[in-house]
Amino acid sequence: MFSSLLIANRGEIACRIARTARRLGIRTIAVHSEADAGARHVREADESWLIGPAPAAESYLLAERILEVARASGAEAIHPGYGFLSENAGFAEACAAAGTVFVGPPAPAIRAMGSKSEAKALMERAGVPLVPGYHGADQDPDLLGEEAGRIGYPVLIKASAGGGGKGMRPVQRPADFAAELEGAQREARAAFGDDRMLLEKYLSRPRHIELQVFCDGRGGAVHLFERDCSIQRRHQKVVEEAPAPGLGAARRAAMAEAALAAAEAIGYVGAGTVEFIAEGEAFYFMEMNTRLQVEHPVTEAITGLDLVEWQLRVAAGEPLPLTQEQIARQGHAIEVRLYAEDPSRDFLPTTGRLSHLAFPKAVAGLRVDSGVETGDRITPFYDPMIAKLVVHGADRAAAVRRLRQALAGTEVAGLTTNLPLLAAIARHPAFAAAELDTGFIPRHADELLAPAEAPDAGTLALACLAELLRRREEAGRLAAASADRFSPWFGTEGWRLNDETQRRLTFRSGESEQVATVHYRGEGALVEVGERRLEVTVRRDSQGRLAGFLDGRLVRARDLWDGDELTLIVEGVARRLTLVDPLAAAAGENETGGRLVAPMPGKVVRVSVEAGAEVVRGQALLVLEAMKMEHGIVAPADGTVTAVHYAEGDTVEEGADLLDFEAAES
Repeated sequence: MFSSLLIANRGEIACRIARTARRLGIRTIAVHSEADAGARHVREADESWLIGPAPAAESYLLAERILEVARASGAEAIHPGYGFLSENAGFAEACAAAGTVFVGPPAPAIRAMGSKSEAKALMERAGVPLVPGYHGADQDPDLLGEEAGRIGYPVLIKASAGGGGKGMRPVQRPADFAAELEGAQREARAAFGDDRMLLEKYLSRPRHIELQVFCDGRGGAVHLFERDCSIQRRHQKVVEEAPAPGLGAARRAAMAEAALAAAEAIGYVGAGTVEFIAEGEAFYFMEMNTRLQVEHPVTEAITGLDLVEWQLRVAAGEPLPLTQEQIARQGHAIEVRLYAEDPSRDFLPTTGRLSHLAFPKAVAGLRVDSGVETGDRITPFYDPMIAKLVVHGADRAAAVRRLRQALAGTEVAGLTTNLPLLAAIARHPAFAAAELDTGFIPRHADELLAPAEAPDAGTLALACLAELLRRREEAGRLAAASADRFSPWFGTEGWRLNDETQRRLTFRSGESEQVATVHYRGEGALVEVGERRLEVTVRRDSQGRLAGFLDGRLVRARDLWDGDELTLIVEGVARRLTLVDPLAAAAGENETGGRLVAPMPGKVVRVSVEAGAEVVRGQALLVLEAMKMEHGIVAPADGTVTAVHYAEGDTVEEGADLLDFEAAES
């Protein structure tokens, strides 16, 4: 076994690899960009080396720089994690040439599966079933259009060199093919430096089922069962579970056989995942990921195995620790990915500081893999994942119950996340019934992505309690520091000269404002919200949460203040409220007028209009690229573009004025 390991990655996967390495007594060496100098994976490693500026192309993708660090630090092996250089055959070859062990498959295997079109041709020769499509080398747009017509619409355009949903576009009609092809090629060039495409028949209600395989360099090959990764957004996984619900023994065996055939066809070594798309009783090869998957923890949960340890042992030349007959599965596991993103804005990534991040400690069978902590920042340079929550239960029903409990106890503040979406999925009857396919989120969007309702009386009462407690605690601090601790100016009971002991509080949520009147009553208050009157009391519990009685019912909430901005977290649901200062006339109003602003930091990759152009509602005006995904800016109504402020290639900050727009008179 190695004595030192360089982890050529960042975030949660770097932390997870380091955890196993430490358990095995291996010295861990981290690398970091300038943006990650204080990151958790740096803090937890035995040592860390700076490799470049924030952009991945100038740091985590610099193979030569990483190998320099490996030589200087004395690293015996390099684990690439997932993403970045993990499926780069040239990097694997460079490691071998430098005498450093690459913890992954041999370069020819990576290269064989790196091109989806070549991989499909190889799988066809190996007898692995394929979806009808075009995987040819000729990339002439007219030919691709003809092939799409031959396959039959709808078709799926996919980047030949990529994965993770990047460079992937479903096309419903021939009229849309050229524009979608251009967008997919542009996205693939940005993500992979390769704009070659392949085409496939687009299945209407497919499931995404994948097999975890492991091979050593001595002829040993096993599978570690399957995972269902059907619940996705923007073609990227959100929920993964093992085993796949409803998969019969015969089809499970057939898929396992096909997966092992795929691995053996390319002389595979190490951990790999063979992905299939399944509909009805049929299944088809989709791709093979020649690395550890994001969702590997669900396999670890049902097998009790450490896949990173297996990777390290195989890379060190050892045989597989177990034979196929010795590998058993137990129970059911589900993983959800907690992202900094806004589902209500087409899942746009969000950036900023995590002012609060906490996970439940009392949920049995819960594992949390995260690369960030309270106070860390989510930047526009990398994937916006905050954490993975993994639950394990005796069966799927038990795992679903634990998932709901874990999500209810998760607290995030400082930026918008997909936590409400994850909780809605976990509660949905179709999820409980395991009615899974890749269209799950779009099909149930009205329920899963329903806009937040205005705060009810109970929420406003809790907000009032949070404000009362904040005032009381601040007064206590001032009194403790004062020479006159008993001065009436430190009182928080609402006393006013010649006035009632009450206070009107106005809270803004979204576009609406609501008023509550607080009548002070000793340690509690009577809160009036519209026609509702609630008796409330307030204190802090042992975990520092607000514990309030609303009409005799105990409610616990986390109250987090940033100036007059309050984040109130109740059972995992975060509500953002602003305490409105009645004397600040019109403060905080949005004066953007007829401007279209950048919804996030990014790079302008396409400008489709000029100043003076007359456009119709929904027409594409400009395309931003952020975190290797494209986001279109469209006309909000019929009207005229009066100014364009950025050109293709320009970098913009969130909130930047992209275009000026004048709506047509109705």
